[in-house]
Amino acid sequence: MLKLRSHSIPLVSLLTVAVAVVLFACSNFRHTMFRSTAMDLGFFDQAVYLISQGEFPAVSFWGEHFLGNHAEYSLYLLAGLYKIYPDARWLLLVQGISLALGGWFVYRLARQREIDENSAITVSIAYWLYPLVFNVNLFDFHPEVMAIPAMLAAVELARKGRSLLGFSLCIVFILGTKAVMSLTVAAMGVWLWGVEKRRKAGAITLFGGLAWFVLATQVVIPIFRPEGVEAVYRYAYLGNSVREILVNLVLKPQLFLGQVFSWQSLSYLLMVAFPVAWGLSLRHLAPLLGGFPILAINILADHPLQTTLRHQYALPILPFLFLTVIETVAHRQGLRRKVVLAWSLAALLVLGNPNKLIRGFEVFDTWTATREAIAQVPPEAKVLTDNFLAPHLTHRKTLLLIGYPSPKAIDLETPDTIVLNLRYPWIPTAEVARDLASHFSRHPEFETVYSRDEVVVFRRFSQD
Repeated sequence: MLKLRSHSIPLVSLLTVAVAVVLFACSNFRHTMFRSTAMDLGFFDQAVYLISQGEFPAVSFWGEHFLGNHAEYSLYLLAGLYKIYPDARWLLLVQGISLALGGWFVYRLARQREIDENSAITVSIAYWLYPLVFNVNLFDFHPEVMAIPAMLAAVELARKGRSLLGFSLCIVFILGTKAVMSLTVAAMGVWLWGVEKRRKAGAITLFGGLAWFVLATQVVIPIFRPEGVEAVYRYAYLGNSVREILVNLVLKPQLFLGQVFSWQSLSYLLMVAFPVAWGLSLRHLAPLLGGFPILAINILADHPLQTTLRHQYALPILPFLFLTVIETVAHRQGLRRKVVLAWSLAALLVLGNPNKLIRGFEVFDTWTATREAIAQVPPEAKVLTDNFLAPHLTHRKTLLLIGYPSPKAIDLETPDTIVLNLRYPWIPTAEVARDLASHFSRHPEFETVYSRDEVVVFRRFSQD
């Protein structure tokens, strides 16, 4: 194996730091401008905050312990950051660093496959320019972003064939970022065993992934959410439970063939492949075995958000997509750097979603009023607010969300403080927000304690 030359590492490290800074700056701007949302930044922020305080980490507007969501036990590792200072920006920083580190490990894996330094750096830049990296970074926070560098690190360790302990720790961490990652891990094990000939690493990964899939979906999630895996509704045409869906996938292929062989599925595959089309070869697609389960899950889902690059659902495919690129480049003995960079930049411009960033500028006229309104809310208050303001009010036990679980199912008895931005509300609940403002402005038990630029705070009269 080719050893990494010491003078090449500082450049890649500097690029990694620069990318992390840019990614964090973008997501932090969106959050600071009150455009981040409860689903999912507020969700994970409240969970980690409660863990750091030694409280039962039930997400109040969801109604269950956060482990009932996707069994994301990795969140416990983030609680230490909140002990330093509780702020949702820690999650955004971790996300930016994780996504940036993916490119650093892509470089290392490229050099491990004896790709020349310039080409390896180019592949890393192509990873950083992959539209999903930019889009996911702006879409709140999702624990599975932390799995990206961990998966690439695990592959590097497996290929070195030395530290099984380090490899195993990576796998345990990956499994704790989201239950569905267990299928990715299991498929990765098949690839390591059958293609890479890394028998021990492959066995650990395959059986560890399958074991956690069963344990997470059949034991852990039902304990914390008796209704079971929430995402099952996206596959209702296949069954009403994980077991029923798996059985029907085997015994009733007619249920899903139309979904698989559809224009939506084809366009999704083209969308995933387009940014790296320059680096794909039919002869070197074996690493994509690791990404196949998530690719299949997204295609089978009756949910349009899962077949785009604007959301987090394609993230687990990303490491294996670039492992495939690395294999192709390694066999071609180099690449045309300018073409790759131009192609990657064009793909970002076409498939990137800057709207989540641009919309931060649209609400500047209420920014000061919104900050002042939130400052009016004491830490012990039981708050009702909307999807946009929630991530700034999650450091409490009780936060209720307008429109969740449904617009008509709003608890008006529990909250003692209501915070609304009527000029720039969350669009799906804008009408409900206006109705609530009218309701509480006339309610005999509430007073208006703040009102400026259509940002209002209502508070229940003290019972003292």
